[in-house]
Amino acid sequence: MQRCLDLAREGAEWVQPNPMVGAVIVYKNKIIGEGFHRNFGAPHAEVEAINSVKETDKPLLSKSTMYVNLEPCAHHGKTPPCAELLVKTGIAKVVLANVDPHKKVSGKGIEILKQAGIEVQIGVLEQEGKWLNRYFFYSHLHQKPYVILKWAQSADGKIAPLNGQKFPISNPLSQRLSHQWRAQTQAIMVGTNTARADNPELNLRHWFGQNPVRVVIDKNLQLPSSLNLLNGKQSTIVLNFSKEEENKNLKFWKMDFKENWLHDFLKRLGQEQINSILVEGGTVLLNAFIQSQNWNEARIFYSRKRIGEGVSAPVMRAGYCMETLQIEDDTLKIYKRNN
Repeated sequence: MQRCLDLAREGAEWVQPNPMVGAVIVYKNKIIGEGFHRNFGAPHAEVEAINSVKETDKPLLSKSTMYVNLEPCAHHGKTPPCAELLVKTGIAKVVLANVDPHKKVSGKGIEILKQAGIEVQIGVLEQEGKWLNRYFFYSHLHQKPYVILKWAQSADGKIAPLNGQKFPISNPLSQRLSHQWRAQTQAIMVGTNTARADNPELNLRHWFGQNPVRVVIDKNLQLPSSLNLLNGKQSTIVLNFSKEEENKNLKFWKMDFKENWLHDFLKRLGQEQINSILVEGGTVLLNAFIQSQNWNEARIFYSRKRIGEGVSAPVMRAGYCMETLQIEDDTLKIYKRNN
């Protein structure tokens, strides 16, 4: 099962909003086939694993066990149902980490297997499987995306100089890691001040994968059209007071920005099948997520550099540190919100 999880991670940048899934076929403690879901719309892990089995080993499938970290699908989507494929193939036993939370699948794939006489075991590395696909599980259980907050702060607790000049707080390796996170989430968000001051592109320049959907707040539609965020090169959502419109890659969403607007905004993202969002700043926006408890995870780079006069970093509260990593001269701390 650990091999399944390792294989599944190979699709992290490409499969969303689908889950990461790996599959391994074992005959007498020997792996005779394996595969993973490579990208959205492509064959699922079970199909890849079966197709990888040598012709000479095909007769062994009826005596083999398939390990897969998520319940085989039971519905026709981009691909045919994997549960029916396993029945047709004649796999003897299926070992799962997790039951699929998707309402079209949950338990139905397992039932198809059992009805066909296939032995099913559930719960092997269950928590590890849920953590790997936490975006997928959370979005289906709550109908809104998993929210990751991210920022870098100086040794004196600032995220930017007051003079507006660009000041790279984190090191190049940390910045590359940040772009990997962009590739692994479906949306990325900044506030008005960050958009105006930094003119970010919010795309992938230091990693491979699919560009996330960009989200920017522009309440009064006063941001200059010359900004990178409004160039139409990738799907972008502009949150504002007055305009509801869609024009190719540019969508304007009308929001009331009342007390619970973040909750309403996240629910709307969920309706758009966006299962994860990375919030990159600035301080006002990040604090809004923190104070309203509309976040799941926070990833903070602590630098040894000092800025002096600058914009204060967000205040982390109601979270506990899960992990601390040293990335050259930066310290990365990953927080989980207290439930």
